[in-house]
This record gives sequence, C-alpha cells and structure tokens, in this order.
Amino acid sequence: MRGMPQTPPFPGAFPTSGYNKNLYQTKEEAYGGLYYHDNSLVSGSLEALIQHLVPTVDYYPDRTYIFTFLLSSRLFIHPHELMSKVRQLCVEQQRLSDPQADKVRKIAPKVLQLLTEWTETFPYDFRDERMMRSLKELTHRLASGDEVGSLKAVQQVTQGLIRKLTALSQYEEALAKINATLTDRLAVLKAKPQSIQRDVLSLCSDPFTLAQQLTHIELERLSYIGPEEFIQAFGPKDPLDNDKSCFGGHKKAGNLQTYVEWFNRLSYLVATEICMAVKKKHRARVIEFFIDVARECFNIGNFNSLMAIISGMNMSPVSRLKKTWGKVKTAKFDILEHQMDPSSNFYNYRTALRGANQRSITAHSSREKIVIPFFSLLIKDIYFLNEGCANRLPSGHVNFEKFWELAKQVSEFMTWRQVECPFERDRKILQYLLTAPVFSEDALCLASYESEGPENTMEKDRWKSLRSSLLNRV
Repeated sequence: MRGMPQTPPFPGAFPTSGYNKNLYQTKEEAYGGLYYHDNSLVSGSLEALIQHLVPTVDYYPDRTYIFTFLLSSRLFIHPHELMSKVRQLCVEQQRLSDPQADKVRKIAPKVLQLLTEWTETFPYDFRDERMMRSLKELTHRLASGDEVGSLKAVQQVTQGLIRKLTALSQYEEALAKINATLTDRLAVLKAKPQSIQRDVLSLCSDPFTLAQQLTHIELERLSYIGPEEFIQAFGPKDPLDNDKSCFGGHKKAGNLQTYVEWFNRLSYLVATEICMAVKKKHRARVIEFFIDVARECFNIGNFNSLMAIISGMNMSPVSRLKKTWGKVKTAKFDILEHQMDPSSNFYNYRTALRGANQRSITAHSSREKIVIPFFSLLIKDIYFLNEGCANRLPSGHVNFEKFWELAKQVSEFMTWRQVECPFERDRKILQYLLTAPVFSEDALCLASYESEGPENTMEKDRWKSLRSSLLNRV
C-alpha cells in the first residue's frame, strides 16, 4: 500500500478534476483498498483511509491528505473514535518495529508530527475530554524510552494546544459579556429618553476609520471559526445531542453561528442609525455616510461588512423612506449594489472576490492580504456542495473526490482567516459597534413611520398597531 501515488502538497494544490459522475466508467488503479484516478485519490473504504493517515517508518501522509481526511472523516466517525484507531495503529507500528530500535526512533517523530498537524488545525476537537486523554496517552508513549529524544517536542504539542483552547475560552467569555449588555434601543429610550443621544456620526465621521474598525471585528471573529464547523453545521446529527438547532451546539459550530449573528447585528445597526434620526436631512447624511463606509469596505476586501451594510439599507423600514432617499446621491450606492447583485449566482461579487484573492496572494503589505468573504454565500456554497454529492459511492466506499472539493473551499477560507488586521484599534468605536442598542424589526418599522408617515391604509393600520403595542398609545 505504501507504494501508491502521492496526493498533492498542501496548501492549494488540491486535485482539480472536480466532481465527475462519469469518473467511475474510466480506468482506476487500486492500492490496498484505495482507488486512484489520474494519480488522485478518489475513493476508498473508511478503514483504508484511516490506515493511509497513519505514518510508518517509510511513509508519511502529505498535508493535503491529512487536512482533507481530518475535515471530512467526522461525517463518518467521531474524532474520538478516529483518535482511538490512530492510536491503535501507531502502537501496532511501534510493536512491529521493536526489534529495530533505530526504526522506532524514526516512527515516533512522524506520529508526533501528525498529532501536531491535528492539534494545530483542529484544536477544538480536543475540547472533548476523551480526545485529550487519548492525546496524553499517545504522547506519553511516544516520549517514553527516549524515543523522541526529549520531552520538548511533546511539550510543544500540548502547550500549543492548551494556548489555543485557552484563547477560545477567553473569546467565548468576552462574547458572553457583550451579549449580556445588549439591549433593545426602544426599551432604553422608553426608560431613559435622554440616555441615547449618541449616534455613529457623533463618534466617527470618517468612513475609512469605521470600515477599518469593522474589519477588526470581522477578522477577529473569522479567526475563531474552526474548519470542522463547516462540516459539523451540515453533517448528520449526533443521536445523543438534544440541540435541535442547525448549528448543533456551541462546541459544534458555535463560532460560525456567532459570525452569522454579527452580520445580522450590523445590518440592524445600520437600519437603526438611519431610522432613529429625527430630521430628514440628518437621515440622508447617515445614509450617505454608510454608503461611503461600504465603499471603503469594498476597497479593503471586507465583503461581509459591505453586504451587511447594503442589507441594512435595503430593509423595508429604510427603503420606504422616499423623501429621505430623494436627498441622497445614490450613484455610489448603485455601483455597490451592482457589485453585490445576486443575479447569475453573484457573478459580479465572485469576480471581485477572485480579484481580492489574487491581490492577497501577491500582496506586499498586510493590508493587501485582507479577504473577508460574504460569509452567508460561502456557507451556502459549501452546503450545496455537501448536499449535491453523495458521501459514499454505490460500492460503499467513501467518495473522497467530493471531500477534496470541500477541503479546497475550506482551506481557502483558512488562509483568509489567518490574516492579522493591520489597522489601529479604536476601542470606543469598537465598543459602539458591538454593544450599541439596536431597534427590533417592529421598532424599526415604527421609527420609519414616525419619520415619514404611512402612505396607504395597510401602512396606517400597521402604524397604529405598532404604536399601540410598542408605545402603549392609541
């Protein structure tokens, strides 16, 4: 089996044949339960794929395969079960090599390297106590008998993992504190009418500065999304998991869900800032400000904030303000809407994204490296790829060609999320963006009608209903 073709080196060089329904009508080469086409692994039994993950004296799996298999295997086997099988195979390799001590010394560093790649790329797997226990048992075995030469390498693996898990816990605690302070703007206004006089323009009148601070939030939240969350969000439910949400629990895809919620918050914040302005002239100024912020986001490569701002301005409580829009120079907004036009499967956006990605690849500065995709569309693409192709072939083999494609998309995201934000942080602006009270959907509608009165009977009835339910007025 170890004489089989090698998969391409990581990153970027994934097999490019794509998913081909006619593939299996052509000649394949079989090696130890794995099937290859044009030198690319396309299918195999789960056991053979696990065996292919485990190093031997003469073999080490390439990084592309490690990433792809660790990403996709959770659709078939729990990471804890996979770790147990890997541990058993590693112990077996060592047992077989016992007569030759020099070979034992060669295997141990390779196994340790595999564990390093696992813990660095999928650290959240090890929030499971069983995973941590298995890791400690295996690393202890590798370090015993001076097989590694010293405990240093083992300590680096465990210490690096603990650092990442500690950072995640601190991030989750910070988010929990932010969420605990969030309040509905209308409720605050009713309780303390003078308590919310500040708006975004009073805090920051420079569109570029606000776009920079939005990029800080985007990159921080992106950085905590684990690659496995894309698979776990749409994968089969754990029968023991009682969480019925599509994201399946905070340890499964919680950071992904948090990021989607940030998009929604930003959209509502934009709509709130516009609708709460009393004077038409000021509302028009706020709209033009956010148009400029959106344009700066586009220039930076922050497509997620760009789309959230456009979504906020397209919400019906904002879009119905015809007198306000009549005072807005909309040419720049029309250009941005054209860039994010959903027609032809977001063709214009995808073209711009490819351009930003190319700029990132050839970047000479950290600012040019920024690529923040329109996240909901990325999730949709991965979802349809997952749903559109079977996990297993009629033979019962794992459809590994599908998982090359999934891993290719996720690995591109992994490259984007590793970029550090080059802009200076402004704590006041960041605090406002994250915690400023926003209107609910009903409160936005009411504020919109209060700004520009209802135009027809249906709107009048809606306005009266909202005043009655939200303001206790007739």
